[in-house]
Amino acid sequence: MANFYETVLTVLKSDERFVAEDGTFLRNAVYEAAMKMDEGLIRLLLANDETRTRFFAEVDGVKVFDKMGFAWIINNRQFLPDSYTRFKNKIGLADETGALISASGKVELVFPYKDCILEGGQTTEDQKRHEIFYNEALATDEVDRLLFPKVLASAKSYSKEGIVSASSITDDDNLVIKGNNLLALSSLLKRYEGRIKCICIDPPYNTSNSGFGYNDSFNHSAWLTFMKTRLEISLRLLSKHGTIFVFCDDNEQAYLKVLMDDIFGRERYIQTVIWRNCDNSNNDAKQFSQDHNYILVYSRNEGWESFKLDRTEGQAKHYKNPDNDPRGPWFDGNPVNSPNPRPNLRYTITAPNGNIINPPANGWRWNQEELARRMATGEIRFNESGTGIIRRTYLNEQKGLPPSTLWDICEEPLWVDIEETGHTRQAKYEQKKLYPGVTTSDLFKTPKPERVIKKIYDISTEEGDIVLDFFGGSGTSAAVAHKMKRQYILCEQMDYIETFIVKRLERVVDGEDGGISKEVDWQGGGSFVYCELAKLNQTIVEEIEASTDDTTLSDIYGRMVKSGFISYKVNPADIDAAADDYAALSLNDKKRFLMEILDKNLLYVNYCDIDDEEFGISDEDKAFTRSFYREG
Repeated sequence: MANFYETVLTVLKSDERFVAEDGTFLRNAVYEAAMKMDEGLIRLLLANDETRTRFFAEVDGVKVFDKMGFAWIINNRQFLPDSYTRFKNKIGLADETGALISASGKVELVFPYKDCILEGGQTTEDQKRHEIFYNEALATDEVDRLLFPKVLASAKSYSKEGIVSASSITDDDNLVIKGNNLLALSSLLKRYEGRIKCICIDPPYNTSNSGFGYNDSFNHSAWLTFMKTRLEISLRLLSKHGTIFVFCDDNEQAYLKVLMDDIFGRERYIQTVIWRNCDNSNNDAKQFSQDHNYILVYSRNEGWESFKLDRTEGQAKHYKNPDNDPRGPWFDGNPVNSPNPRPNLRYTITAPNGNIINPPANGWRWNQEELARRMATGEIRFNESGTGIIRRTYLNEQKGLPPSTLWDICEEPLWVDIEETGHTRQAKYEQKKLYPGVTTSDLFKTPKPERVIKKIYDISTEEGDIVLDFFGGSGTSAAVAHKMKRQYILCEQMDYIETFIVKRLERVVDGEDGGISKEVDWQGGGSFVYCELAKLNQTIVEEIEASTDDTTLSDIYGRMVKSGFISYKVNPADIDAAADDYAALSLNDKKRFLMEILDKNLLYVNYCDIDDEEFGISDEDKAFTRSFYREG
């Protein structure tokens, strides 16, 4: 097979379209040409006996090009072995084999490599940064004990009284978990399956933009696989009347909806909200100014109904009280006719001036006795000409409004609506106020304002309900939940969980007055529990991330082999035999290689191994973990 790969490469390099000026082979250009059934590429492959035999089938005397088989070969890791390009397919909801992602059993793991690097000729740290991610798709046969419940370690309880170690957890505790969010979610199932009222997540948007913490640059199919496994567990966590709100943008909105339709069911799709997250348009945009995000909303079961929202000051401005009606502000104009045909409500009304008022086509909304009662109270009155009746509607009798699908879309008067859910610039201001000592470049690039999360909770939850965010980010969802007296669970794998999230929640407990604090009269109080997934291979992951030289990586590899923490599919002897090839790799490719040969089933300590002395789990961690799984 190796010689065949060389043959394919030689054939393809004979076309100058597929070779850069510096001699680099342009794999993506070949892939795009294959997907477009490029005539030049097909002639090239037909001209060689080996490639013609491998990539073409004869049907009734006609050669048919197997473009998916060809794509599989050029994206195979053995093709250009010095590259770590993963299998990929940029078209539709298919993985690298052409199979539907919805039918895939793969699991996508993401390992953040947090050292910022300078690339593309950049020479200063204040230029655009990129966070490197080792995101790896694991086949079903590689996922053995990966999703088993994990041991929880380093548990601490935070309250106004201070920070204390925690050896147990109650049903009322707020929870912050540090660790890979997929594995944290699978651990939550044992305690919280069917109990979460609202899941609100803001995943990486899969754009080319660099962001703090999560890099949005995923392969299209890898991003969908990444989302699929997490959404499947989310469905199991939702309560009978639970809902999930997912922020996204144009890059994946359409594909994500198809994926969520498959997981949740199209009949459980509620709505797509358009949220204007920019308070001013981009005058430098070459096509359109992108001023909004989407929020996809799904329910656990059919028949979900949102909680009604209080009218904003702008929405209540139509209600006046010029005649000092004791029942308060009112406005005229609500319908007096029946919404459905009611023959028994078709009767005439005689006005004080003697005019006869005929009924509407469907009849009146009330019978004659009820109409007379409402006229006596002043709710219904005749118009000045005596040709019709008018209904007065009182503000204090309104039960609230169903949420609109347009959030912060400006109406008259200008900007009156913009404060309802806020925008990204407002969120950045909130963030800067929370962390005055942190430079702007180290803050989150696209944080969510507290108001938009509040609106989601207003629509979907009541006090005491449990909400979940497994892309913790800056901790906005947890901060808002705390202030609104919702119970919350937050997951985040990045080290900034302690710098940003924990510190932010400590300030909330102490009575932090930003965001929605004044709106909900937040005075402080409450508590939360912090814990971590007990690390095993994950410790090696972090060592690989932090390494800066070949010597350190060689030492790590030696310990990996001795510990038995490498994949069963890897033979160390084969690696030793290819030592020269390994030595030729760049430092980042060496890191990627070590990450790939780790046994991903051993990233964290499984709960079933809690008493294994080899893992050294402390008595306090054992007690907390058993309490969490209700076995203490």
